Amino acid sequence: MNVGIINYRMGNIASVCNSLARLGTSAVVLDRPGDIDQVDKLILPGVGAFAAAMANLTEFRWIAPIRDAVLNRRMPLLGICLGMQLLADESEEGGITSGLGLVPGRVTSLGAKDPSLRIPHVGWNSISPTSNSVLFLSVPSGTDFYFVHSFAFEPKDSSSIAATTTYGLPFTSAIERGHIFGAQFHPEKSSTAGARVIQNFLEV
Repeated sequence: MNVGIINYRMGNIASVCNSLARLGTSAVVLDRPGDIDQVDKLILPGVGAFAAAMANLTEFRWIAPIRDAVLNRRMPLLGICLGMQLLADESEEGGITSGLGLVPGRVTSLGAKDPSLRIPHVGWNSISPTSNSVLFLSVPSGTDFYFVHSFAFEPKDSSSIAATTTYGLPFTSAIERGHIFGAQFHPEKSSTAGARVIQNFLEV
């Protein structure tokens, strides 16, 4: 099995590679869209702002190859943090910006729902997975994961929600739509539980 990490100049690639190595899986860092043909699964990491990330994906010509691999070739994909948000139709961060459109929904501000919240949401917080979640097999409800974010994915279809977390109000902390997965938290920084989530993705 070859796992490809998409390098669009805004991902925490080293941490993801190290996490995979600890699980005995070698990662291929994909520097060019054509490199997708080398792998069986994709990881889309992300750190930073939505609009800047989409600009990079556009500049380096990743959008069409990602959509083809995921939608036409049914290649499993895991989006991490901002990478999960990029799977949406659009985000309101810094003005409305179109996303990859792989999971119907939009990205909205955590602070807009509760102005009293300290933003960004940083630190450990617990998840409540859905009963049929693949990502959270052998991960009990209430397990803590590490978060750093100011915006959250709101899926159009509630069946895409794999887990929720409460920060002031509940928000979607993981998504699953067939072979497409996303984690708002950083599994690569979330100790044993995060490793279990990544392992579950590898076993899809």
